[in-house]
Amino acid sequence: MVRGKIAGSAVTAVTARTVTALTVAALVVAGLADPAVAHASPPRSDPPNMMAVPSQIPEAIDRAIPAPPYPKPRTIPRRAQAPGFDAATLALRNAVLPDPTGDPMFDRWSPTLDDHRPGDLLAVRDVTATAAPLVTAPITRARLVKFRSTDALGQPMFGTATVLEPKTPAPARGPRPILVNNLAIDSLGASCTPGYTLAHGFGVSTNSGDLVPPTTQLALARGYTVIVPDHQGPRMAYAEPTVAGHVILDSIRAAGHLDAARFGESRVAMTGYSGGAIATNGAAKLLGSYAPDLVDRMVGAALGGVPADFRMLVGSMNANLATGLFHAATFGIAREQPDVLTKANHFAQWFATSPLKNACMLPLVLAGATFWPMQLMANDADPFHSPVAERIYRVTKLATKRSDVPLYIYNGAQEFWIPAAGARNLFREQCRLGANATYREVFGEHVIAAVTGYPEALTWLDARLRGIPAANGCPR
Repeated sequence: MVRGKIAGSAVTAVTARTVTALTVAALVVAGLADPAVAHASPPRSDPPNMMAVPSQIPEAIDRAIPAPPYPKPRTIPRRAQAPGFDAATLALRNAVLPDPTGDPMFDRWSPTLDDHRPGDLLAVRDVTATAAPLVTAPITRARLVKFRSTDALGQPMFGTATVLEPKTPAPARGPRPILVNNLAIDSLGASCTPGYTLAHGFGVSTNSGDLVPPTTQLALARGYTVIVPDHQGPRMAYAEPTVAGHVILDSIRAAGHLDAARFGESRVAMTGYSGGAIATNGAAKLLGSYAPDLVDRMVGAALGGVPADFRMLVGSMNANLATGLFHAATFGIAREQPDVLTKANHFAQWFATSPLKNACMLPLVLAGATFWPMQLMANDADPFHSPVAERIYRVTKLATKRSDVPLYIYNGAQEFWIPAAGARNLFREQCRLGANATYREVFGEHVIAAVTGYPEALTWLDARLRGIPAANGCPR
């Protein structure tokens, strides 16, 4: 009985210290505590939600919250391996990766990955029976393909995508054109992908964005083959553009290997909105360097609601209603860029190794109601200006990469979470690099702009797939 009281008192004491430390830290970040204490470094022009916290805060949080008891395997599994990182970081990486789905197509890392080239087929499954009722437009066949791809650090990995073939005749002569529909997956769980839904049917992990807006259905009804890549990769690296670009480009290669006569010579266009725009942007910018064999076939890429500048997104999404998705994107990037994990404090490690690592889009959106500042999840008092953060801003922006496919960029003029300034800057950047680009600013914030910008984006894509060259909207 005495031992129970002592244990209960200890838990209460730890809980009290935790609440006190996090409450004080939150007040400082919110600007309700002494602001003079918060500015240990010179003031910056960044918004308040990017400011540093007092240097004592990270230490206080780690003292109050013990490290989580995640497994530390003696041998790091293939999926968590990365060159240049110590065993402790890789053990944490393994712990933050999503749990397996139970389906080997999405879970199993082939031991022969090193023997394959990007785009080589590893497995194929017919999923017509489950996919046909979901896409509603008449199809002749749907196949889930698994293929070799490349992660953000240049290491072999696998990717998955679904290839949907329509019954409607193609609207243009020659090989049937292909539309690659890069959906906004915006999730951390391995079963939250469109490929898993198309292979298994609707379930609790199905995202509302898998079939809305009806881009897949409209493209199939128009007579186009549709490829739907699971572009976050097997680690579910939400918001990491390099791995997304690789998976998308390798899904096109894989379709060519699946049936060279049907898919090996077709014109190809890509589209994506929001999280799908991150992926489309990555594929467009990496096309020339990663998949030069596809350049001549790529005719257009439409991307809307574009999260093009992660430094800008910190200021627009941290510590407000968007913070749930912001946290998820940070940990998604960390799955492919493990140096981010070296900045995670104990609280962040609990978060990233908890069941939230398997969350789909809706729970992550709802987590924004916490308004939780990312500064309270770092072991650095000024995480947004750290060398790690600066590197992530650089590698996710891909600012020196020119798109080798014509771009149609659109964004809501009234956007507040994904500001139009980021899309405008992307347009100017690509024009400066010599790309063929067009920019449209449409009415609305993020959700409304997805509707108001949609018809013209589809019209632009349809023209490209029918063989009409894109006019260059860059100023001369």
